[in-house]
Amino acid sequence: MTDLTLPSPAKLNLCLHIVGKRPDGYHELQTLFQFLDFGDDLTFTLRDDNHIVLAKPIEGVPDEDNLIVRAARLLAETTSDPIPGVTIDIQKRLPMGGGLGGGSSNAATTLLALNKLWKLEQPLERLAELGLELGADVPVFVHGHAAWGEGVGEKLTPAAPPEDWFVVLKPDCNISTGEIFSHQGLTRNTPRIKIAPAFEGDASTYRNDCEDVVRRLYPEVHQGLEWLAQFGPARLTGTGACIFGRFPTESKARNIWASKPSGINGFVAKGVNISPLHTKLTELN
Repeated sequence: MTDLTLPSPAKLNLCLHIVGKRPDGYHELQTLFQFLDFGDDLTFTLRDDNHIVLAKPIEGVPDEDNLIVRAARLLAETTSDPIPGVTIDIQKRLPMGGGLGGGSSNAATTLLALNKLWKLEQPLERLAELGLELGADVPVFVHGHAAWGEGVGEKLTPAAPPEDWFVVLKPDCNISTGEIFSHQGLTRNTPRIKIAPAFEGDASTYRNDCEDVVRRLYPEVHQGLEWLAQFGPARLTGTGACIFGRFPTESKARNIWASKPSGINGFVAKGVNISPLHTKLTELN
């Protein structure tokens, strides 16, 4: 095998509770991750040299800062054996800075794809450890199962929330994660909850502690949430600009999508508890 194309799915934080702040400055979280059957596609083509190359560099992101390149280089360092280079092409669908985990998902797809193409046979646990060096959300994409996350999001317990349909909207703004987490008005002492409610899918237990601050700082997000809330609970995902509404059927979600305000981007997707990346890899094995 000299080339491989794999999905790089989005995720939603169905809830995001900030339960404390650690001595190292990071926040202690409780969150429920679920994947969507929508995302980017990455194609990996082996080269005759040892170079790691992006076919189309992402505007405004130097290769040294790109999580795809960093993931490939990090994995290459795990072996002393000579390995071929690779050209990586990305078909980008997920908005940058949307809170959908696009960069983390790209990194995870890169780790799993090159582990296969380079025949390194690293276990998922080791790939997740490498992923954590790149970002707190990378391990959940590596493991590929919906999960209850704690710590900075890396302590994962498999979960099975309902696989409903979602309308995801991206208001026309870019949100700084650092700005939100450093804001004086951010709630940082939400009481911890047990894992059980996350498994039961009780909407009343879900909240995003970043949402109030984001609403105040970014009126575009506030307006989008107010519009989507006409049809059911609407929430922010992560600390990005994307918001979502959850619906029991595809037809309901698509009817609401068809009535969205003009000028706002987004998509309709199904929540899935097994990552499309892992589904595809299973098919290939």
